[in-house]
Amino acid sequence: MSTLLLLNGPNLGTLGRRQPEIYGTTTLDEIAGQVAAEVADRGWTVESVQLDGEGELVRAVQDRYDTVGAIVNPGALMIHGWSLRDALAAYPRPWIEVHLSNVWARESFRHESVLSALAAGVIVGLGAPGYRLAARALLDLVPVPDSPAGAR
Repeated sequence: MSTLLLLNGPNLGTLGRRQPEIYGTTTLDEIAGQVAAEVADRGWTVESVQLDGEGELVRAVQDRYDTVGAIVNPGALMIHGWSLRDALAAYPRPWIEVHLSNVWARESFRHESVLSALAAGVIVGLGAPGYRLAARALLDLVPVPDSPAGAR
């Protein structure tokens, strides 16, 4: 069975309670369940990891090179997470950056991500459904084992 990494950064462990007017009321456990349901038909499981420290996130990425891909919400580390960027640059599978809120509709310091250029794609501003969209994208990006070349 293959595993999809669902990686969430600082402060995202309080989703559902933290500023619901910005981040919604869906919890991280609920998001993980929704992503798991989205990828179940492919036979994938989801490993949900939420850590508040950048070094811990780096280790989480490095320890999971064997996953099929990743959905990454770096939280505020999108702005200055250079060691996380280096870890994701070495991650050997496709990954999608996700943000619950529309970062470009918020404070100007949130308008640039040091990670986005490395991602296979970026989804912002769609709330919790953005994670499911990222999962669908990864289903398209990751080839089905034992299928003809190029088949998804």
